[in-house]
Amino acid sequence: MKLIMFGMNMFDEFGMMGGPRANRFSNKYRCYSSSFGALSDTKSEDIKKGGKIIMPPSALDQLSRLNISYPMLFKLTNINTANERSTHCGVLEFVAEEGVIFLPYWMMQNLLLSEGDLVHVENCTLPIATYARFQPQSKDFHDISNPKAVLENALRNFACLTKGDVIAIQYNNRQYELCVLEVKPQTAVCIIECDISLEFDAPVGYEPPAPKKAEEAFSVGTPDMKKAIEEYMKENTTFSPFEGAGNRLDGKKKKVKAKKTELDMSSIKRGIPNYKWKFGSLTYIRNNFPKKEPEAGPSTDFEAFSGQGQSLRNKRKK
Repeated sequence: MKLIMFGMNMFDEFGMMGGPRANRFSNKYRCYSSSFGALSDTKSEDIKKGGKIIMPPSALDQLSRLNISYPMLFKLTNINTANERSTHCGVLEFVAEEGVIFLPYWMMQNLLLSEGDLVHVENCTLPIATYARFQPQSKDFHDISNPKAVLENALRNFACLTKGDVIAIQYNNRQYELCVLEVKPQTAVCIIECDISLEFDAPVGYEPPAPKKAEEAFSVGTPDMKKAIEEYMKENTTFSPFEGAGNRLDGKKKKVKAKKTELDMSSIKRGIPNYKWKFGSLTYIRNNFPKKEPEAGPSTDFEAFSGQGQSLRNKRKK
């Protein structure tokens, strides 16, 4: 019984003829960044825009012989570091030289790799992403009119996301870096042909504006205008007795000529907007018109009961 179990374990670990398992790809390659001179300018720009790598043709030949799942996704591990830093990526083309792969520069930075270092590459299967949260590494990213749409368009050049990676995207000839703070349902997910919910955290170094004081929040205009309004309110809030209009005994209205100014104050009434107002001008409604000086000439003083009297009785003429 023990011999049979041992034989089954051997068959699980190795395929027929003693070869490796039929669904595992595992190799080591020398890695170089996209700026390496062996690539054309077009392929170099394609690598910079996303999260895919270029592998040698022998890798495609080996992968085609294995029973792997599609799309092709790979786990990259820096075996030279103590914690074996790793990330995940897709493949762009199989046109690199034998024993060499080309990576985006941001991916080499995450793995702490230098030009020509060895990196371990193995195929993997990742779940479809449902959620991702990013943190821009610069406040300039929020200067974009629609950052969410820009990110959604840039992620089309990526095959997967790994929590903790700092990815780089290109927009308007500028490069923006974003840290992947969280992804669901696992720490590494596939984002090919999926509906994913994107969120942003505050950029690194962002400071929210300090709340304004109540006086500053409700201040009107310039300091000079504010001072003029305070003076106007001070003058017009004091009690002034006998402000009503006087009436003559003969029923005629007394004519009061206001002092001529650039603006006819008598045409302005309370509660009615001044449609001729221009920016920078202030208009105040005051009732303190100057007293009119008496003009020289014949006296026009009013004398009460100066008319001719009449009797109520009808007297016969003698």
